[in-house]
Amino acid sequence: MAAKKGIVLMNLGSPDSTEVKDVRRYLNEFLMDGRVIDVPYLLRLLIVKGFVVPFRAPKSAEAYSTIWTKEGSPLVVLTKQLQEALQQQIEEPIEIAMRYGSPSPKEAFDNLLQQHPQIEEVIAIPLYPHYAMASYETAVEYAKEIYTKHNYSFRLSFIKPFYDEANYINAMVENMKPYLKEAYDHILFSYHGIPARHLVKVDPTGSHCQKVGDCCNVNSAAHKTCYRHQCFETTRLVTEALNIPKEKFSIAFQSRLGKGWLQPFTDVRLEQMPKEGIKKLLIISPAFVSDCLETLEELEERGKETFIEAGGETYKMIPCLNVHPLWVETLEKWITDIREEKREMII
Repeated sequence: MAAKKGIVLMNLGSPDSTEVKDVRRYLNEFLMDGRVIDVPYLLRLLIVKGFVVPFRAPKSAEAYSTIWTKEGSPLVVLTKQLQEALQQQIEEPIEIAMRYGSPSPKEAFDNLLQQHPQIEEVIAIPLYPHYAMASYETAVEYAKEIYTKHNYSFRLSFIKPFYDEANYINAMVENMKPYLKEAYDHILFSYHGIPARHLVKVDPTGSHCQKVGDCCNVNSAAHKTCYRHQCFETTRLVTEALNIPKEKFSIAFQSRLGKGWLQPFTDVRLEQMPKEGIKKLLIISPAFVSDCLETLEELEERGKETFIEAGGETYKMIPCLNVHPLWVETLEKWITDIREEKREMII
């Protein structure tokens, strides 16, 4: 029986190798995205090509080399493993696509059509739990552009951000449980940072984010696209399910570039915590569902070094969901029992 529905798992992407030229190409594509560095094109061109990439590419290549596997980039490898695990559970054909690098959404769409010409709908699942213009939004809009440009015959829909979805939260909880059995002083929930202005830019009300006191905790339609609120909600739901008292966990934001980014900063907190009596730390990064440079190198390697040098004693990184059975099961449920409120449709 011909497949009528196809699935595309969408992730961030990775350089093709750890060679500086490949990292440079990847960074240029990534940082020239107007939703990542949201300044006028010519200024962005000057910043990226003139200052950031020439200096950052060699350093990033070195960082990638510390986590690279014989199969390739951990993020790409883990996304393929997720594809394979999910394909064993469902009949619908699955492809993967990256926002930057390869395979591209066009490759994924073309592969589905080539193998299943009668396909009627493609459900794209951006593997970003939280809405941000530099992650979820740019992935969706890029896929939409390709879809429209090539006039594909199938319908295209997207799974919405799932930061508070019950099955996702349950998978997070079960993934964390084994690491809570040993003694710890504190859990740091480290989310990828974004410029605070991004919150304002995507606020559909135009009057809530960064304008109302305690805005993330005051109910508003703005929360549909508010990254910080959604990070807070994921943390609240997970810690409540695990019965973790408020004094035993906190939130920080990593990977900052420049001024005006969400605070507190993860690297700063890692230096401060041992001085506050936090000697045994667990750290987790729920902004990602697949381990990548930001978790394996920035947190697990450099973060540990920072914490231990500041006087910490034990530091344990809780891995991303990767191919956890409950995460695979969650994706299966979304695909096989999908409801309209779970997705946004393009006809």
